[in-house]
Amino acid sequence: MDSVHSRLDSARHAPLTLVVVGASGDLAKKKTFPAIFSLFYHDLLPDDFVVYGFARREMSDEEFREMILGTLTCRVIDGAKCAERMDAFLPRCFYHKGTYHDPATFASLDEAIVANFESRLTESVANRLFYLAVPPSVFAPSAEGVNDSARAKGNGWTRVVVEKPFGRDSASYATLRSALGAVLSEDEIYRIDHYCGKELVQNLMTLRFANAVFEPIWNRHHVESVQIVFKEPFGVEGRAGYFDNIGIVRDIMQNHLLQVFALLAMEPPVSLHAEDIRNEKVKLLRSVLPLAADDFALGQYAATADGKPGYTEDDGVPAGSRCPTFASCVLKVNNARWAGVPILIKAGKALDERVAEVRVQFKPVAGDIFGGRPSRALANNELVIRVQPDEAIYMRIVSKVPGLTSRMEEARLNLFYRHAWEESKDIPDAYERLILDVIQGEKSLFIRDDEVEIAWDLFTPALTEMEAEDSSVVPEAYPYGSAGPANSDMLAEKHGVRWSERA
Repeated sequence: MDSVHSRLDSARHAPLTLVVVGASGDLAKKKTFPAIFSLFYHDLLPDDFVVYGFARREMSDEEFREMILGTLTCRVIDGAKCAERMDAFLPRCFYHKGTYHDPATFASLDEAIVANFESRLTESVANRLFYLAVPPSVFAPSAEGVNDSARAKGNGWTRVVVEKPFGRDSASYATLRSALGAVLSEDEIYRIDHYCGKELVQNLMTLRFANAVFEPIWNRHHVESVQIVFKEPFGVEGRAGYFDNIGIVRDIMQNHLLQVFALLAMEPPVSLHAEDIRNEKVKLLRSVLPLAADDFALGQYAATADGKPGYTEDDGVPAGSRCPTFASCVLKVNNARWAGVPILIKAGKALDERVAEVRVQFKPVAGDIFGGRPSRALANNELVIRVQPDEAIYMRIVSKVPGLTSRMEEARLNLFYRHAWEESKDIPDAYERLILDVIQGEKSLFIRDDEVEIAWDLFTPALTEMEAEDSSVVPEAYPYGSAGPANSDMLAEKHGVRWSERA
């Protein structure tokens, strides 16, 4: 983390208040507070900082500290140091009760920050970071409260983090965009998609643009198909009320997987500056044809004979729900690099494994100098970038089996992170990287407003068609724990592709 430390030097003496709005919620407890503590553990926060939790629940500072203590862990097991750092971290944590729609409670939060922290500082500049770990319905009033009553004083910066979903379609995003834009500048808004902070997603640009071997073959002349897959082995247990209003397309595909696609397929940026990277992502997304219902295969997991529950058996799911828990679709890119290459995206719950990965399948070798030997039945070369679990990059190739015969088999050229680097045992959580980037003002891993707009413009036509009351689109049932519905295989075959099996 040496380079990270060097980038922090300029901000080391600028005091910081981190305010977690929605501090009693699951996101804050599971992700935000552990990430902030981990940054503190690794000496990546300014010397002077405090953490304020802001929520509607009645709670004292001590009760708040007890609540977040149960969420804190140290990635590298060092019991004594971990306990010591927790003891140093907790006294910097405070709680302020308030409601998201009441400007007066943001004003009293401001008074508390000044009285308990900023009034004791000798530096003239103190910054404030607000993390909105709340539902989208209260993004706008929370941002308005920050703007009206709780901005940083003087020359300090104010930055506001908002978490997806950013609306549910083009129209709702336009409303949200307008509401946030009325009180915050685009420079102050950090739209977080935690998938962009995952190590292997960050590595996509390095893999593509720092290795001369890939760029000449990263195009329609050599690539047969691209598959981006997200699979979870569990259902929506405990989240049905939220999920039934969202569905798998909004929850995973329109944001996480589309961002992976953008980094995988965009043109080389002029530089690593945030705006140059995001300009290329926007250019790519503008070249994708809007999706229609025919571009999708939908599924919903069903009960199994061994007692695994179906989606509609969950207490929070209304009877007869058509909400998809599985979806696959084909993106069609109308540009010189990718025209004619099917980009298959798949996401689902209650499937047969936990995996998130990208598979770039290359075209077969022209000609057959091997005289019809079994090599022709082997799979095409394939580059696999596994995001989770067990981060890895590997290439599937054909190789001669050692011995006196000429038999050939598939083999791997492996780069497993846990084998290649000692540091891979301490890979930071995505939220750590993203919160650190907010503090540093680095926006390359965050989503610009026009990116979100284009993403919704791509998916809204299909969502509107599939969710209409008179729609004939019904998710196909698939057994809990299976590979998914058969219609997904049929969709791939329609475009001349077979889903690649994990290997």
